[in-house]
Amino acid sequence: MPVLKKSIWRKIGFGIGVFLLIGLGTAQFFKKDLIRLQFVLTLFEPHGVVDNFRSMTRFFDYRTVRRSGPIYRIPYESKRLPEFYSYRGSLHDLAQWIEKTGTSGIIIIHDGKIAFERYYRGNRATTHWISWSVCKSYVSALIGLAIEDGLIGSLSDPVTDYVPLLKTSGYNGVALKDVLQMSSGIGFNEDYADFNSDINRMGRTFALGTAMDDFVASLKNARPPGTYNHYVSMDTQVLAMVLREATGRSLSAYMEEKLWSRLGTESDAYWIVDGTGMELAFGGLNAQLRDFARFGLLFLNEGKNFRDQQILPSQWIRDSVTPSRPHLMPGAGNPASSSPLGYGYQWWLPETPDGDYCAIGIYGQFIYVHPRYRVVIAKTSAYADYNQTGDEMEYESLAVFRSLAANMDRHP
Repeated sequence: MPVLKKSIWRKIGFGIGVFLLIGLGTAQFFKKDLIRLQFVLTLFEPHGVVDNFRSMTRFFDYRTVRRSGPIYRIPYESKRLPEFYSYRGSLHDLAQWIEKTGTSGIIIIHDGKIAFERYYRGNRATTHWISWSVCKSYVSALIGLAIEDGLIGSLSDPVTDYVPLLKTSGYNGVALKDVLQMSSGIGFNEDYADFNSDINRMGRTFALGTAMDDFVASLKNARPPGTYNHYVSMDTQVLAMVLREATGRSLSAYMEEKLWSRLGTESDAYWIVDGTGMELAFGGLNAQLRDFARFGLLFLNEGKNFRDQQILPSQWIRDSVTPSRPHLMPGAGNPASSSPLGYGYQWWLPETPDGDYCAIGIYGQFIYVHPRYRVVIAKTSAYADYNQTGDEMEYESLAVFRSLAANMDRHP
């Protein structure tokens, strides 16, 4: 997610430590509390970040999204990858890019077959890895499913029709579509040096086990909704709140029935929850790499699964990856956007459009889809230099993905 470029959870960890020490005073920590606190404080430290990203469910409460039904065994047809790719007018070594971006796994699917699959840094095909903001695209799909089920009336509905708690917040009266397109108008301060910033308040909310709902309800608007593309992770949390109220079920349960059980997934997924059992919808999904790729295949195939069943309406797929208003259009010169990338329904569009689109999570998580080349790429990573050069890493990665997609037909 290109706008969040500082070490969110490291700073959150500092806030967690301060508040736990103040709140508990001289009382003894339980061993579990100490281990969890240490984990949060060191989550992004270079020496442990890889193991941390595959160990989230050891330290946080979570809900299981259970797989069921037949597993879709994606066939293999190995292809040779090019040695080099072009970026900003120069040739670069592909193997070096895989190494320097902290890749822990990458899978390339071409024409419905696995053309390339490799794991690094101790990961295996069975490893569960944190998606970070890649899961925002899953939440978007669930909104589409709830509309198809008649549980949500329209994208023009105010979110407060479903979540009255938000009537005292900046989300009061904001259309679901504006929230879906990161155009809610919410003012969100992500200054981690400011003790009272929104991102640090969010961290303290999570650390103390209180409701994410209450934190979201505290946010205020800074702009009229539907006028400016400003990345606010809490917009996705609002979508999850709408889903919970509209479906009468947890986000995990609805996803299990309507999506996860119908994709031919080979493993359960795990969604981190807060102290009240509410999913951290903006970044808490843990899954295996091939299952991330299966979600990409659903979009590549315009909403149809491996059984040729229409899971999501094809029109929803198209709308999800099409920037529909000027402030959502890609391009570095867009005065109504905080990013050079375009935006759809929780999906990113490259700065120079070619019909491709991507789900992006911090530290190098991706699901990339290029319909014209019939390619899906899923990548998990622990990019150590993310806080300094994360934006550039993401732009370069999009260029690499596009190059790999274009080369699939050229290499046996």
